Amino acid sequence: MNLDRLTDVVFVPGMTGREEMIRAKIIEMIPEGVEASIDDLGNVIVEVGSGDTIIAFAAHMDEIGLLVTGVNEDGTLNFKKIGGIADELLVGRHLDVITSSGESIDGVIGMTPPHLREKPDLSWQSLVIDVGTSSKEETESLGIEVLDYAVFRKQISILNDKYVSVRSLDDRSGCLALLDLLDMLSEVNLNRRIVLAWTVQEEIGLIGSRALSERLRPNLFFPVDSFACCSRLTGNVRPGNGAVLRMSDTSSLGDYGLGKRLMEFAKEREIPLQVGVTGGGTDGIPFQQKGIKMVPLALAVRYLHSETEYISIEDYDNLLRLMFLLSTELTV
Repeated sequence: MNLDRLTDVVFVPGMTGREEMIRAKIIEMIPEGVEASIDDLGNVIVEVGSGDTIIAFAAHMDEIGLLVTGVNEDGTLNFKKIGGIADELLVGRHLDVITSSGESIDGVIGMTPPHLREKPDLSWQSLVIDVGTSSKEETESLGIEVLDYAVFRKQISILNDKYVSVRSLDDRSGCLALLDLLDMLSEVNLNRRIVLAWTVQEEIGLIGSRALSERLRPNLFFPVDSFACCSRLTGNVRPGNGAVLRMSDTSSLGDYGLGKRLMEFAKEREIPLQVGVTGGGTDGIPFQQKGIKMVPLALAVRYLHSETEYISIEDYDNLLRLMFLLSTELTV
């Protein structure tokens, strides 16, 4: 894993439905000479190779965030959560408020000190974003308006030289894996077509993938996403034990036969691979509903949807190797 490249994709804001800045960054990172297309919804699609067989990989660009729903008379901002954000993660947070022009404004979500509270209420509906203004007019003079959005301020940490921790590894780590895979595929001759898609609006219902599934008919589809660990539900799946076949989640079951093939494929090539059950859903669901075999490929992510999401650097490298060999060697 190239940590500088990871930082490049992680630190660009791009809440669900507002992926324009991260989309521009991904297009910038696509190798020169490789043509990328953008569909009407904003998905980015690249195709390399030639032949009748099509293998597709997808990762979603969007991240969870807060949508500005109103500017109050005292200058604070009301908001609603976009994506699965636990209320307890909101209090006392630093934010980047992103305006319609792309400017980033510092903001915070404060809290009433415990010894001044009349009654405890830390639900998101009771909270506001403070940008240091004292009136609605002053806030609006900063360029902030309804339908702007905010994301959590990000900090990256390297833990024990083994793990990287930062907000939005879900799914910017998958976005980077597709970019790195594209670099690798650009160096080989392919007798098949490999489609790479960076999708929009996954966090609110797989919107980008649903649109993509209307035009793309691959033989096999591999969403590249996160695997929420580590709990009783997810068993022994842990960062550091290999990439993960996400064979079951809240909304789908990966194709059993394909999953067994992938397990044997990885074993023969000495690629560590975990198999697990988790919650949520992936961009593979719309394709599966159209009769296309799919298995989600994932990285085990501890503390998913928090500011301290973390993954194993070694797992990332093994996932990338698996994706490359699937692209070049898997019999379809």
